[in-house]
Amino acid sequence: MCGIVGLLLKDPALRDRLGELMTPMLIGMTSRGPDSAGVAIFGEPVKGETSKLSLFWGDGAADWKTLARDFATAFPGKSTFAETRRHAVLRTAAAPDDVKLWLAKAAPQIYVLSVGGSIDLYKDIGAPADIVARYGLDKVTGTHVVAHTRMATESAVTPAHAHPFTAGRDFCLVHNGSLSNPHLVRKKLEPLGIEFVTDNDTEAACRFFEWRMREGDDLSTAVHRGFTELDGFFTFLMGTDQEMVIVRDAFACKPAVVAETDDYVAIASEFRSLAHLPGVRHASVFEPKPEEVYSWKA
Repeated sequence: MCGIVGLLLKDPALRDRLGELMTPMLIGMTSRGPDSAGVAIFGEPVKGETSKLSLFWGDGAADWKTLARDFATAFPGKSTFAETRRHAVLRTAAAPDDVKLWLAKAAPQIYVLSVGGSIDLYKDIGAPADIVARYGLDKVTGTHVVAHTRMATESAVTPAHAHPFTAGRDFCLVHNGSLSNPHLVRKKLEPLGIEFVTDNDTEAACRFFEWRMREGDDLSTAVHRGFTELDGFFTFLMGTDQEMVIVRDAFACKPAVVAETDDYVAIASEFRSLAHLPGVRHASVFEPKPEEVYSWKA
């Protein structure tokens, strides 16, 4: 049992309140996922050839100042580290693949959580309220957010195993449910050069969908392919820099509720996480139908 949370703000005037509105939604899912939590924030994209990499310092005391100095030596040019405790968002014109290779050798204790132009990602172990306070997530701004509270059932409780999972650029996925064939999906993808970093079943779904998008599918088409490739129970909530998408399996046994107004689209595993939102009394409230893909543009 886990909790999913999504919020897409249609009204630009609300985008400075993204973290404020999201926080009660996430904390409301604590009973569904007290082990760890994560939040993917999509906002104004960086300009030019710059990319953003969300980093997590795994072992030992975080020393972002030294890392920034060593990084500047390895990659001359303008780069910035915006750090918050064990997390940092690196903005750089260096190629993300080159940065990942350098980090793997120079700082193997660091995990690259996400790469893109719009996404910032924070996740850690602990209660959702503690993680919000730890990283100031109630103050974030942006267009939309995809978040998750986890109750571990099939893999370890670590920051790496926490959701959201990411693959490629500006794509993330959270999951309530359990897949029965993630190892078969891995067996199909690994010969194609796709690397996995955990044994979590959700990572298999995330990398499958991103692979299909790299092959030319849009996200909706990729998800429809997943109906035949992914076996198990699931509610998937996904985010890109352009949209937010939710889908449930054929049995729809994992809960999800959507509330939509002219100002926002809000999604949670239970309505109690939506009850505080402005104007929710007048929202269109519904449960997504089985194997129907719902998408909203940012």
